[in-house]
Formats: sequence, structure tokens, C-alpha cells
Amino acid sequence: MDKQIRWLLKEKYNNKPTKQFYKDIERLNGDEPLDYVIGFTKFGAPPGSCKIDLSKKPLIPRPETEFWVKEAIKEIRVSSEFTPWRKFCHKHKIYKIRVLDIFSGSGCIGVAVLKHIKNSKVDFSDSDKNCLEQIKINLKINKIKENRFKAIQSDVFKNIKSKYDFIFANPPYVAVKNKNKIQKSVLKYEPKKALFGGGDGLFYIRKFLKQAKNYLNSGGVIFMEFSPEQKKQIEKLILKYKYKNYKFYKDQHKRWRWAGISNE
Repeated sequence: MDKQIRWLLKEKYNNKPTKQFYKDIERLNGDEPLDYVIGFTKFGAPPGSCKIDLSKKPLIPRPETEFWVKEAIKEIRVSSEFTPWRKFCHKHKIYKIRVLDIFSGSGCIGVAVLKHIKNSKVDFSDSDKNCLEQIKINLKINKIKENRFKAIQSDVFKNIKSKYDFIFANPPYVAVKNKNKIQKSVLKYEPKKALFGGGDGLFYIRKFLKQAKNYLNSGGVIFMEFSPEQKKQIEKLILKYKYKNYKFYKDQHKRWRWAGISNE
């Protein structure tokens, strides 16, 4: 806790304790996550390059997500070993890249894309109005021009009308049966609908993969996060829904964490 208090004092109070600082210590003592108490977190590619406000209490962006998003952005910007990505990037050097950030939450992924891929335009999609408000706050904080984004309230693809070159997806994927493995502070304070994906954690992933190919432009790619133990089941879903190319990647902890999926 001492480390958290020092971080709180530095990040939120510039090392100058106030009455509110001591109230915030009480919040930490009540197990409220540090990022909520501070009110924001850092996220991006490179890491920490975007400021993500958390005033509406969306799911707190995780370091594992930041890691794979950084890698995915790198794949978009330069050639890679995954042939469809290389062909796409070379073919569309001057093309305005259309991106969907689905299950957006705080909007951290789409904001990072907009800040680090200059010729990109991002649609943010989430079912929660509260999250859409949070996304707009974060776009303003990070000085993203209004003509580069759109916020859409949608249950998965229900209200999505466009096609995209890249789809970033961080769906709720925690299995309800694993609820007892989640930190108490996470269960108490973070939005459960952004965490849990049904009994096996694959409810939203199934819905997403079943439809996603219909929203990809030719040569487009899906980047999707998942829980490491779900890799085999996700591979079965990818094959079931007849995607033509896919590759799994590990996070900074050497655990399977994200996939690149293409229909070409």
C-alpha cells in the first residue's frame, strides 16, 4: 500500500498532500483500485503516451492490453511476417485506414490507434452509454480531431454499418466459473459486464467471430484479446467460421493473449 500511496501522491497531487489526499488514502484502504482513485491511467504505443481518463469508471486498461495493442499498431505501420498484413500495408500506403474499436470501454485502444497512425479513422463501439461518454472525454483529452472518429452505441455488430481495414476487439472474456479467481477489488469496483463472457467466457467472442468477417474490407485483419486458457477453443471457432488465416501471439508474460485473424 505504501507504494500505491507514493504513486497517488506523485501522480495526482504533485507530491503536495492535501485534505483530499488523505480521503483518497481511505479509498485505497477500502480496496478501490488505484487508477480510479487517481482518476486516470496511461496507455499507448509507445507505452504511456496517451492519458486515459477513468471518471466514468470503465474497465481499467490492463498492461497486457497495452502490450498487444502496441504490437498490433507496429504491424499496421510496418511489414510483418504475417503475409496478409504485409500485403495490406504495402498496398495501402497512402490509404485512409478505417478502424473499428469494438467493446471499446474507455476507448484506450482506439485513442492509441488515432494518436500513432496518422492516416487512421476510428469508429468506437460499446453497448454502454456511460462508456461512450468516457470515450468522448478521452478523445478530447488526447486532442483528437472530431472528423477522425465516431462513437456508436451497439451490442456487438447490431448498429455497425461500415466495413473496416482493421478491427480491434477486447471483449468480456472472463468465465463466470472463474469468478473466485478475480481480485476482490476488481469484482467490487469494476464493471462486471466488461469482465464476464458467460459460463465459459466465450459468449461474446462467439458472437463477435461469427459476424466479424462481414465487416472487414478486402485484406482486412482482426486483432482480438482473449484469456490464455481459451486458445484452443478460439482456434476451433476461427476454423468453424471459416477464416482463412490466423496467428496467435503471447503477451509480455509469455502467455497466449491475442490473435491476428484474416479472411484472405
